[in-house]
Parts: sequence; C-alpha cells; structure tokens
Amino acid sequence: MIRIGNCSGFYGDRLSAMREMLEGGDLDVLTGDYLAELTMLILSRDRKSDDALGYVPTFLAQLRDCLRLALDRRVRIVTDAGGVNPAALVAAIRQIAADQGLSPTVALVRGDELGPGDHAYLGAFGIARAMAADIVVTGRVTDASLVIGPAIARYGWDRSAYDQLAGATVAGHVLECGTQATGGNYPFFTEISDMSVLGFPIAEIASDGSSVITKHPGTGGAVTVGTVTAQLMYEIQDARYAGPDVTTRLDSISLRQDGTDRVSISGVRGEPPPPDLKVSRTRVGGYRNEMTLVLTGLDIEAKAALFRRQFEAGLTTRPAELTWSLARLDRPDAPSQQEASALLTVVGRDASRGVVDRAFSNTAVQLALGSYPGFFATTPPGPAHPYGVFTAGYVPQGDLAHEVVLDDGTVSPVSPPPVFQDLPGGPRTAPTLSWAGPSKAARSDNSAPSSKRRLPLGTIAGARSGDKGGDANIGIWVRRPDAYPWLSNLISEDTLRELLPETAGMPLHITPLPNLLAVNVVIEGLLGEGVAYHARFDPQAKGLAEWLRSRHVDIPLSLLEEPT
Repeated sequence: MIRIGNCSGFYGDRLSAMREMLEGGDLDVLTGDYLAELTMLILSRDRKSDDALGYVPTFLAQLRDCLRLALDRRVRIVTDAGGVNPAALVAAIRQIAADQGLSPTVALVRGDELGPGDHAYLGAFGIARAMAADIVVTGRVTDASLVIGPAIARYGWDRSAYDQLAGATVAGHVLECGTQATGGNYPFFTEISDMSVLGFPIAEIASDGSSVITKHPGTGGAVTVGTVTAQLMYEIQDARYAGPDVTTRLDSISLRQDGTDRVSISGVRGEPPPPDLKVSRTRVGGYRNEMTLVLTGLDIEAKAALFRRQFEAGLTTRPAELTWSLARLDRPDAPSQQEASALLTVVGRDASRGVVDRAFSNTAVQLALGSYPGFFATTPPGPAHPYGVFTAGYVPQGDLAHEVVLDDGTVSPVSPPPVFQDLPGGPRTAPTLSWAGPSKAARSDNSAPSSKRRLPLGTIAGARSGDKGGDANIGIWVRRPDAYPWLSNLISEDTLRELLPETAGMPLHITPLPNLLAVNVVIEGLLGEGVAYHARFDPQAKGLAEWLRSRHVDIPLSLLEEPT
C-alpha cells in the first residue's frame, strides 16, 4: 500500500499540522490542499498587486519549519499551494532550501491557467509524472488529484484503470478537507470523546484502488463510518462524480468499520471521464456595502418598514442591487435585551464604488435620531469593498498545455485521456441523475399518529452541506439500514420546500445513494454568484445542513428505539 496523509484542508488551516503529520507516524506522501473558489480570488488579487505573489504563503511558512524533517523522513510533499502563480512558489521553495543548506528536488505541474481569473481543474497524471521529486507544486487541480497522482505513480495505473482511479478519487475526496474526515463539522460530534485537537486523516491505498482511512495514533477526533460518510457527502452533485481522469460512481462505494479509527472503502467503480474540464472563473463583480440595524422589543415589522422607507428615500443614487433581510431572533417577554432583538440588514451592490461607498452607510447613520425607537447599528459606517463572482466554464481536455517541469528544467507534456464518455445530458447541464422522489401516495404513512413522534430530523439523521459555485448541496444520511426507506421517502421536493422555505422557486435535484444510506440534494442558485457574492448570511451554506436537521418531522417510534 501507499500511505498518504493530509496536512491542510483550506487556506488558513492549522499551521502546526505539517509537523504533527511528519512526526506522528509513517507516511509516504503528505498532501496539502489550500485552494477554494474564494481562495483563487484572493490569490489573484495578490498577484495583481505584486507579480511575485499569488501562491499560499502559509504553506511556505509550514515548509520553512518542516523541510529538513520531511527530507530526513523521506516523505514527499504534494500541494496545490501554487495557487495562481505556482512557478513563483517553486522559486520561493528553492530559496528557503538554499537558506537552510538543503537541496530538495522540486517539480512543477502547470497548464491550468487559461487567462486572468480562469483556471482549469487539471487531473492527476501530471502529478504522477512528477512524483520522483521531493516536492510537487501545482496550480489548480482537482482536490482529489493530490492523492490520486501519488497512487498512480506507485502502482503504474494507466488511463483505463477506471476502477482503481475511482477508488483513489474517493480516498482523495475524503482526505481533501482535512479534519472534516476525523470528526470536524460532524453532526454527531457529541459522541466523539476527544474533540480538542483533531488529527488529520491518512489514506492507505492498495493496488486495486481500495483504501483504509485512518489517522495517527494518539491524535484527537475519530475515524468512523459516520465521519467518512459525512465527508463523502460534502460538495457533491449526483451519483456520478466527474473528474479529469475518471467519473466515479458514488453509488458503488462500500464502507466498513475495520477497527478503531479505521474505515475501509471498497467496491468503487469508475467510468471514462467527460471530454471537457471544468474551469473556475473568478472575477471582481463590483462593490458591496452593508449595514445591520438592531430592532428591539415591540412592533418589529413596523420598525423595519419605517427604516426601509426612510433609507431608500435618503439614498442619493440607488444601487444596481439593493436587498433587505429581517432576522427575527426576538421572542416575547425576553429575559435579556439581546433575546428581545431582531436584525435588519441592507446590502447594496453596484459596479461603481461611489454608489455604495461611505455615503451609502452614512444614509443609515443620519437617520439615527429620526427613525424607529431604540435605533442602533451593529457596526459603524464603513467603505465599500469589492466582491467576487464565480462562474463555472468548460474547456476540451485536448486544448490544454498540461505539462510537468522537472527539477532539471525538462518539460514533459501530459496527454489527455484517450477515451471520453459524456455525462448524461452533457457536462454543461444540471445533474440528470436527479430523482423526483416517491409519489405522495408512496410517502403517505397509514400508521396511527401514536406510532410517530414529531422531532428534529437530526434526532436520527446526519447531514453535511457546502457550496458548488452558486449552488448548495446537502447530503443527508441515516446510520441504520431500517431507517433508510423512511429517509428516502421523506426527502421529496415538497418536503424540502416546506422544511427549507429559502428554496422557493429554485430548482432542486435529489439523488438517492442507498449504499451510503444517504440522499443528496442540490439547490441551484441558493448562493447567487458564489461565496464571495454573499447572497445570504451563510455564503458557503456551511450551516444549511444543521438548519435542516433542526426542522421537525414525524419520525416512526420504531426508529427511535434501540435496534435489537
């Protein structure tokens, strides 16, 4: 087997993780995943201000501390921390090595940049070709490619080894978000005894693509079928998980607890990849400003209406977009002022900074003595800030100059896959494996009311949510096979719109994944134009699943009893 660890799930993850992983036990490869849609926008802005920037500086800080340790332990490092300027990161790594009297070999995978703000998600075969180096630096690749590439290099898989590539893809998807696989953001976190400092995950990948997910002994958190399921349900769309090298059938995955903190993944099936690569397109969409006002006590709706009329009348120029939201956090006869208060937020967006700059927030402040009783804001007036917009594009795989630059400067081109397979409906459409859910008749329960209790869905179901551009996904699962028919019947379009009123008017796509005892839901457009657009107060839909779990549904009493 090849033993691959992870030491970062995002730009901002725990700085000490690289050392912890190198010192905690044996590894062949250590990966670091730092890129997300918002990160690409941040790094693009960095490079625009200084052409020597555009990579992830925290990775460089980690490597400065751990380079000698990694070389001594013969652990290869593979990272996408190159961001939008991977060549500059390679130069910075060589400078750090020279300062420490070290001479690691460093390879660069390039070809993802298509233009300012446009980056294609490259696959794993370039990484595989670079694995003779001590450190492999990439720009935009799929997150799972950081794990797939070393496995390809170890076992010599070719382009037609779809099942093996798919198995490594699943392992990579589990590892890519770091401690989310070991208990982080886990809905049943109260069942994990040590949540202090979670250990980062490790995948032991075999030659057939099967794997075991684990962590270093003595580290916090846990690796269970539940924690692995939670990560598998994160930011997916339907049963086909399309990547540059393989389309992975998520409906083929088999999970099994294989001992303490060990979960085996087997049975994964793969299909040829689609002919087009996804492209991350990030740009500055305009400027944004907001003010949040506190409304306390009685007549909340009337207070909000008064302020809205006054504010809009006081604007010199109305922004291109002006949105209002009222969060009714108040409750009657509250024991504290905070519990008696609601929040009214106004957001302005415009292509012109001046329209939503200081004068926008000043409009609110100028009403302070002439508006509703108890007027105050959560923050002082401030300037406008640029906001980012994410859109997905596609480019034929053969159009890219996917290359590996080896340590000696040799450039090795990476050919595209020889065989492609279109996704049902094509790659530019919404998921087509969507399931409309059972009919209302099938969802009806003829049992007596006394056989059910109305409780939060999360009483027996876990869920994990996240963002995919402007869309959000919620993966919902149960932990008992006898509860799955109930869950799959419950999660219908009608029920979701009732439980999540924010989805009104938005296309929903529902995919059953019975092998995981799960159902995945994709909500199109919930996040507007992506995380940096801030379409809602939870712009990445991180808490969306927990909101759903808190909603009350009728649960059969038989599912609330301990199984015999």
